[in-house]
Amino acid sequence: MGAEIFFSHFRRDDFHRYERALAREMALLHECFQSRRFSEATPRIGMELELWLIDETGAPQPRNHDLLDSLDNPDVVPELSQFNVEFNVQPQQLTGGAFSLLEDDLAETVRTSNRTARKLGLGLLAIGTLPTIQAGDLTLQAISHRSRYHALNEQVLRQRQGRPLRIDISGIEQLSLQHHDVMLEAAATSLQMHLQIPASLATRYYNAAVMASAVTVAVSANAPLLFGKRLWAESRIPLFEQAVDLGGLYPRVDLGTGYAAHSLEEFFLENRICHPVLLPMQLEEPLEVFPHVRLHNGTIWRWNRPLIGLDEVGIPHLRIEHRVMSAGPSLPDMTANLAFASGLIQALASQAEPLEHQLPFPCAADNFYQAARAGLSATIRWFDGRQHPIAELIREELLPMAESGLQQLQIDETDIQRLLQIMEQRVATNRTGSHWQLRFLDRHGPDLHLLTREYQARQLSGEPVHTWSI
Repeated sequence: MGAEIFFSHFRRDDFHRYERALAREMALLHECFQSRRFSEATPRIGMELELWLIDETGAPQPRNHDLLDSLDNPDVVPELSQFNVEFNVQPQQLTGGAFSLLEDDLAETVRTSNRTARKLGLGLLAIGTLPTIQAGDLTLQAISHRSRYHALNEQVLRQRQGRPLRIDISGIEQLSLQHHDVMLEAAATSLQMHLQIPASLATRYYNAAVMASAVTVAVSANAPLLFGKRLWAESRIPLFEQAVDLGGLYPRVDLGTGYAAHSLEEFFLENRICHPVLLPMQLEEPLEVFPHVRLHNGTIWRWNRPLIGLDEVGIPHLRIEHRVMSAGPSLPDMTANLAFASGLIQALASQAEPLEHQLPFPCAADNFYQAARAGLSATIRWFDGRQHPIAELIREELLPMAESGLQQLQIDETDIQRLLQIMEQRVATNRTGSHWQLRFLDRHGPDLHLLTREYQARQLSGEPVHTWSI
């Protein structure tokens, strides 16, 4: 979905042409998997961060075009809503000082973007769901100017035959509403980790990412509020799944239908069989870069999404986009989230025997939704077949496992200790971003603008959330 398209209305012939192009690319993709043409390079890591634009009161501001025009930075791009922007950070070899380099790169983008935003009377905020956003703010009047977003809205509603989207989330409180466009999706903002992995190990890494998802969503939870309601610890999960529900048999957003069995090609085949094309744009890029396959894949938002990319010399590679982590609360917290997730996935993927039979996919999926609902208070089933409080499991087993994974990757020891200590303290204090937000409201009352301003001040301090005062 990152590439721009130039039409928002399509005809039947457009879909037929797209299907023919997709068939040609899928045949080539099959050849690439069969002949093992994908890169075996050592792992690399990249990231995307979605942020909100707010004013001095903490209210959302639909002015991303003003900020983007002033910045003129190719690493800062629009999102679906004019309330949001996305920061992209250049990938790094996943070794040595990778996390410090990512952190420094993101910090510089944050600094320059904040300076520019202040001149425009704006602020930037990394948080899973903005406390002050209301359903009435998320209309087509606030959709970003790019054609692809208008086309996405039109095609989702076409697939639903004009029926409104329905949000129904039961958490601490209940939220039920209907909405007549896809803009509700914009209320969920995330930190997305990209892991480029050796093709021969891709299924092991993908399945490890699925198994780890319950833990990473719980420990990064930062979205307890939506439209003034207290819902899940990570309300982004049910919100996003329901906001682009096409009403078919196969959800457009979920954890998937199962683990990878033999190769990641299975998911691209599933895309073609189970998910109708949404954006049948004719793309002029060469067949060898799979433009139609990649665009179609970009309209299917698995929480762990396989991706195809090309390196600097045109060799195709495989990536896993780990989409479960919330944006925020602070830059050190997000870097710690990336390190913990990377180390845990590495450790799980490198076990002598695959772990899938010890944690069947339905159990991994149930773990994921339990953790999204309850955060660090969740209980999940682990490889021994027993139920464990997730915070206890992280302290006693998973932090050492993540440390081992990071050491396998030869990450600098100072970064390992610094970042995992942040994670250890967050779990010990039970102080995720979600927990801090709810405790702040308990103490200071239901003023969501005050909550947002105080959260912003603490985020700008650069201190991790477990140190934030309430």
